[in-house]
Amino acid sequence: MKSDAPSEVIQSIVDGVWYSPYDVLGLHGAADSACVRTFQPYAAKVEVLDKASEKVWAARKIHEHGVFEAAVEAGQEFAYRLRITGFDGHIWETEDPYRFPLQITDFDLYLHGEGTHYRTYTKMGAHAMTVDGVDGVHFAVWAPSASRVSVIGWFNRWDGRHHPMQNRGSSGLWELFMPGLKPGDLYKFEIKGPNGFLAQKSDPYGFAAELRPRTASMVWDIDAYEWKDTEWMQKRRKTDWLAQPVNVYEVHLGSWRRVYEEDNRWMTYRELADTLIPYVKDLGFTHIELLPISEHPFDGSWGYQTIGYYAPTSRFGSPDDLKYFIDRCHQEGIGVIVDWVPAHFPKDAHGLGYFDGTHLYEHSDPRKGEHMDWGTLIFNYGRNEVRSFLLSNAMFWADIYHIDGFRVDAVASMLYLDYSRKEGEWLPNEYGGRENLEAVTFLKKFNEIVHADYPGIITFAEESTAWPMVSRPTYLGGLGFGLKWNMGWMHDTLEYFTKDPIYRKYHHNDITFSLIYAFTENFILPFSHDEVVHGKGSMLNKMPGDMWQKFANMRALYAYMFAHPGKKLLFMGTEFGQWDEWNCYKSIDWHLMQWDPHQKLHALVKELNRLTRTIPALYENDFSWEGFEWIDFHDSEQSLISFVRRGKDPQDVVVCLFNLTPTPRQGYRVGVPRPGMYKEIFNSDSSLFWGSNVGNWGGVPSDPMPWQGRDHSILVTVPPLAGVYFRPDPV
Repeated sequence: MKSDAPSEVIQSIVDGVWYSPYDVLGLHGAADSACVRTFQPYAAKVEVLDKASEKVWAARKIHEHGVFEAAVEAGQEFAYRLRITGFDGHIWETEDPYRFPLQITDFDLYLHGEGTHYRTYTKMGAHAMTVDGVDGVHFAVWAPSASRVSVIGWFNRWDGRHHPMQNRGSSGLWELFMPGLKPGDLYKFEIKGPNGFLAQKSDPYGFAAELRPRTASMVWDIDAYEWKDTEWMQKRRKTDWLAQPVNVYEVHLGSWRRVYEEDNRWMTYRELADTLIPYVKDLGFTHIELLPISEHPFDGSWGYQTIGYYAPTSRFGSPDDLKYFIDRCHQEGIGVIVDWVPAHFPKDAHGLGYFDGTHLYEHSDPRKGEHMDWGTLIFNYGRNEVRSFLLSNAMFWADIYHIDGFRVDAVASMLYLDYSRKEGEWLPNEYGGRENLEAVTFLKKFNEIVHADYPGIITFAEESTAWPMVSRPTYLGGLGFGLKWNMGWMHDTLEYFTKDPIYRKYHHNDITFSLIYAFTENFILPFSHDEVVHGKGSMLNKMPGDMWQKFANMRALYAYMFAHPGKKLLFMGTEFGQWDEWNCYKSIDWHLMQWDPHQKLHALVKELNRLTRTIPALYENDFSWEGFEWIDFHDSEQSLISFVRRGKDPQDVVVCLFNLTPTPRQGYRVGVPRPGMYKEIFNSDSSLFWGSNVGNWGGVPSDPMPWQGRDHSILVTVPPLAGVYFRPDPV
């Protein structure tokens, strides 16, 4: 019997260029003239076995390079297996991928093409499933310009001719169910594209990956883990974090603590659950922020050059190990924020760049598609499928990993077409402006869908420009973020504190200017990793003076930070005063904790966290003038400022004073909101914090002496290089 398959199509299968293998391979024909075709280039003999009747049909080779065809008499579709004899005489049985139905629906194709499929991870990538009673893995990938896409792995000797995927027409999607594969199996996609393009790519939707420098994706069952954080998740849905304390501990998991005795290895997610979580809880932070934990090839990027957007980095363990870490955080009452990088991605050959032989995820014009400073590529936010990829990624982390917030990196670079570009190096938008309108639309949609589907999640914008309404709802014209990093405050505050106190009176505006704009956004005050890298030195080494003054300045800085309106963030190591600049290849300097100054700075941070968690005046009204009132910001000559923080209860007030010179200010009068005994609830100069113990003996009574526009005042001692908080005694 002569095969009815066109010879040119058979040749295309052999050559590995055919885009629609279901048209040729598998079961074909009518009831009276059906046949099974299979491509087995390493087979000497192939037989088809009817799984129900156990009938066997021998296949004949219709192409010398391994295309076999068996005439069968089983009528309509039936379940069969292939029995293969290799050239070495070895015999094995296997399922035929091309006898199983396609899994992606037309509705999925429509939503993906429209850019409104916000959970594409449920269809794309590699999913373990059972089809027609057979266990296997379904693969799907987007590569619209490819002429052929194949699943490759150990199961086919990484030979892209073996398992070509089915093209789903104009959608650009390719899919194939591979029977017999299971979680833990490694794979890639081999892609043939225009102009002779041929590449092996990691799965953009891969849920796990090999440890670098290896680059294969790994099949993983993302639904297998059993969560134990129901109480946290239910409580989170009802929590308005803007009115709650948010004190964030920013962590790079690869260098928080390493196991020096074992070749300086990283700690695993599970080891970190036993060490990092108790540490953060004891310090009193409400959240842990993880520098990017998506898979990335280069350690020195700290995760900011992401390859596997859907794969937690394998450096610290499996996806289930990360879930265990997050689960444990939630059980201990700690939220988890991930650093998310939808702004750009690296050019590594196995990644998203030039994915199908065309500029698929990125812009083709480097004036829009490339960050020259960073050597990375910029996402094309105007392409529907790219938006689906990124928006689904946010939903993925919220849904599958129960994360509690997104710190969106490099938002400024997304908003402006001329970001870090000279004249002639960028293209204006359709109205001739510099705003990236497509990125703006993307960011708004991101915030809308995340907040709608996951109440209680916080989104943070790392945005350093004057773009208006970053943290205002989209229905009011804002970008929709919950919080914005206050980069201006960070810059001005460090500019001030790094100066010798003798000169600070000439720069008083640096320490007061932030209150001009403090309530234009919902701000978080960060002292992040960015301030302790690239030659900037450690936070402690930025401070002027001798050793005592350096620590005193640090204590005063933190006292000022925690009293200032806004949520708070500290990078690891800054809580105990690391001397060295952060190095991602080694642990932070834990050995310093044996010394009093570092122990007691650590104790100060712990106490400030406790105060801001327990005193509503220090967190309830962070984003309104109702929560803040200047007492005196004019005393530049003595470098002294004073203000009041207020809670929603008018009686809940804290009076805060800061003396930013080494000279104690004794007999310093300050106006207060009401009469009473003012208890000194915090003094950064306390000996408990390695200070000189200058203070007010626990508190001072108010006098009916009008001062600074108030009917009552207190006469206090303000310690050198210190901040003090007073609170009226309710009795």
